[in-house]
Amino acid sequence: MRPHAITVRDLSVSYPGREVFQGVDLTLRGGEFTGLLGPNGAGKTTLMRAMLGLVPVSAGTIEVTGSRPIRNVVGYVPQRHNVAWDFPIDVYAATLNATLGQRPWYRRAGEREHTWTQRALRMVNLADLADRPISDLSGGQRQRVLIARALVRRPRMLLLDEPFTGLDIPTTEHLLGLFRKLVDKGLGVVMSTHNIAEAVDACDRLILFKGGVVADSKVDQLDSATPWMDTFSVTEDSPWLRGVRTHLEANFA
Repeated sequence: MRPHAITVRDLSVSYPGREVFQGVDLTLRGGEFTGLLGPNGAGKTTLMRAMLGLVPVSAGTIEVTGSRPIRNVVGYVPQRHNVAWDFPIDVYAATLNATLGQRPWYRRAGEREHTWTQRALRMVNLADLADRPISDLSGGQRQRVLIARALVRRPRMLLLDEPFTGLDIPTTEHLLGLFRKLVDKGLGVVMSTHNIAEAVDACDRLILFKGGVVADSKVDQLDSATPWMDTFSVTEDSPWLRGVRTHLEANFA
């Protein structure tokens, strides 16, 4: 069986009075850790949501290779502020409920779904908090619930929208290690982040995005200043850009 991949061709999304992005062409593959980088308002979240069919596209196509439909192939971790955390449900049930798309709506969760749920909570170190209401969780714990909900669906692709916002360093490092293990087993991971150093250290590939794809290459090949300047609207003598290039040089010298 071929590995799962998502191929986007000439994709455009527009809202009334505003074009979010246009003409996007890219392929996301299993076994690859991809960083999606760009400034606020660049369209990164919209791109992820468009690939999931959560926002309408104005042009282009999205294709999936493999044997399962996209809703079962892709796990999505949205930004934490988009979730109703005051809903009266505990960590275990919130994670288990994410299996609804994996079974007919009329069938109750069985042993298989409970096994998946327990495994997902162990993977994100939340097994000890399974009975805690989600409203009582810290910001970092809530983020881990979202990741568990994505993992419980046993996806072949993970789309992560700012997954480490509000997490402490040990938790971030644990999850980065987890994502790397999943990638090494053939999962595809796409991570939107503002932490450039984190992306350079963790990812195999970087996509610089601002209203479209500015650059798309292996991390060690993004040493030119031009795509960074075009994406983040900085000058060549920007201290921020010098820091990015220094970090790249330190990693790949």
